[in-house]
Amino acid sequence: MSDPTQSPQPGKEPGADDAPAAVGSEEPTLAHPAAPPTPAAAPADVIMAAAQERPELAVGAAFAGGLVLAMILKRLAR
Repeated sequence: MSDPTQSPQPGKEPGADDAPAAVGSEEPTLAHPAAPPTPAAAPADVIMAAAQERPELAVGAAFAGGLVLAMILKRLAR
């Protein structure tokens, strides 16, 4: 709180700091204020990031998917 006997700072309305804050208007504090909150990454974003870092995973997944598709088609042809 400011001292009422002091003159207000230039460009500042007198008494603006003296107003009580509304109950419940406080912003929640972060556990780690240095790290900004990041939104949760979508599963597709995680997969794309992993594929860019390790392209052999994408090739392996495509090969495994092709084998599974071939097995399904073989069963349907019977």
